[in-house]
Amino acid sequence: MSSRDVTSRLRESVWNGGIPLEVRLHNGDCRTYDDSDPYMIQFPRLSYLALLTQRLHAFFSPNLIYPDVSPADLWLSYEGVPLKWHYPLGLLYDLYSGAEPAYPSDSSATPTQKTESSEDDTHQLPWKLTIHFSGHPTEQLVRLDEGDKVMHDLFRNSVKEADYLRTGTGKTVMFLSEKDSTQLWEAVKQHDFSLYNPINQKLLNPQGAALRHLPVRIYLPHAANNSGEKENSPGSLRVVQSLVTPNLSSRQPQTIGTALNQILPTLFPSRRSPLLAQAILHGAVLPLSATVEDLVRLAAYLDGWLHIAVVMMA
Repeated sequence: MSSRDVTSRLRESVWNGGIPLEVRLHNGDCRTYDDSDPYMIQFPRLSYLALLTQRLHAFFSPNLIYPDVSPADLWLSYEGVPLKWHYPLGLLYDLYSGAEPAYPSDSSATPTQKTESSEDDTHQLPWKLTIHFSGHPTEQLVRLDEGDKVMHDLFRNSVKEADYLRTGTGKTVMFLSEKDSTQLWEAVKQHDFSLYNPINQKLLNPQGAALRHLPVRIYLPHAANNSGEKENSPGSLRVVQSLVTPNLSSRQPQTIGTALNQILPTLFPSRRSPLLAQAILHGAVLPLSATVEDLVRLAAYLDGWLHIAVVMMA
């Protein structure tokens, strides 16, 4: 298989990855004594739960105690953890579901397929979420609006941050035509690769601009507060971000191993082998030899970032 075929297969696998969801109405919002029917859907890993709000509202409205609530009032949780709207579904699943990631030694399937179809994790699927229409956790979640403007602004700001890191200016996003900006957001809403890829290629390959840094965010569960004690809030995270260059001072390509060893040396003391923790992207354990720039170009989330979850090894 040629390198172009491998690249195409990887990009297709990442784009088509999905997670089956089972969404149930919280008892406190249900007007009947029995549970309402669940909402079932296979939803893209790359997409955002916020883009489901209209459909979820329409489905659960007949069962609500207060039927006049709007889609902007709803929020989703998993085992008591409010799910942030601006985190892609795949990242949320990797952080909170407890599912075992796929390992690179198993080459019989693509990363997404290995994670979602693993026999060991069938008890995790569908991913069971709870929908709420009251008690909005305002300190943990932004409140959406019915026109998706809040989610659009959150997404665009994240795209701008990624562009600023790549080029040092952010002008590539700022100078997109109105048509291109609209097409990018429509591509996200429709999960349409034919709309997304042309705009994404413009962002990844700006004319006259060298690649300066790579957009990488690392998510550590159970963050410690200033006193060194673990946070009590469920689902607490520490988000780590550092300047990651495409190449090392030796001009060798930056790998996941070299980047994590620099950013989190206590968790990744080796550049070559995971000893204490593993880096998870799209449900798969990243080989530490993987080149960061290649991952940014082929396997970044829709906002241009590599959102990497860190899982401690047993």
